[in-house]
Amino acid sequence: MSESISSRSIHSSSRLQGESLTVGYDAAPILNDVDFQVPDGQVTILVGPNGSGKSTLLKALARILTPTEGQVLLDGQDIHRSKTREVAKKLGLLPQGPVAPEGLTVRELVAQGRFPHQSLLRQWSSEDERAVNDAMTVAKVIDFADRPVDGLSGGQRQRCWIAMVLAQQTDLVLLDEPTTFLDLKVQVDLMELLVQLAHQMGRTLVVVLHELNLAAAYADTLVMLRDGAIMQWGAPSDVFTSANLKAVFDLDAHVIRDPHSKRLICVPTSAPEPAQHVEVGVRIA
Repeated sequence: MSESISSRSIHSSSRLQGESLTVGYDAAPILNDVDFQVPDGQVTILVGPNGSGKSTLLKALARILTPTEGQVLLDGQDIHRSKTREVAKKLGLLPQGPVAPEGLTVRELVAQGRFPHQSLLRQWSSEDERAVNDAMTVAKVIDFADRPVDGLSGGQRQRCWIAMVLAQQTDLVLLDEPTTFLDLKVQVDLMELLVQLAHQMGRTLVVVLHELNLAAAYADTLVMLRDGAIMQWGAPSDVFTSANLKAVFDLDAHVIRDPHSKRLICVPTSAPEPAQHVEVGVRIA
């Protein structure tokens, strides 16, 4: 069941979790005393209005931002006290709007995901080559492996970045707004890929999204944030309601279930009604 979440009310075991997190930029906190546990083997999607703290929470979980209070635990260890290379073997991150160096090929980009597995004593191996090829195959970019990344469409480039994260071979993957600026069909295809990674390949994903209908359609667990706090947490069928959309987004909307896909869809009620077509006759004297 959905419920208004106090930071102490989430109780489930998980490999990645934040405890009493206060996180922000400079002296201004964005998250305030938040507890957050990532359900293993699921797609967890974070939504909320701008400034709600969803990307800040993701960056704290990814070890990019250090909490001023609280801690992030990965397999029971404080992630900020762990070695970078060891964290990178367990946790992959796709930030918002990544940019590849000019002229870099798809294969070269994806190969960068093998960095955590390299060392002075362990150079490029057949295992690395296999991981890169497997990642490109899953992300459906292997057919243009030798093409420059900057010559691809937006959706193809995003799949290349996902392939790079997959080549890292981590069980945990964090993605910050991976569908932004993409056509709807491309967004849907990417979300289908992410669900496949969780449900068929056992990966655990945390995704920040702006698109509410996509979030409701593809989340196993939907999390709504507002003003630096988790307001709602649960299955979309429980969380994605007209009342919660109003409380969290100040959005007046009906929530309906599509009769074909059975997925939930929000329809704003403030949208203007379609203009009526009026027949205009011309009178000739």
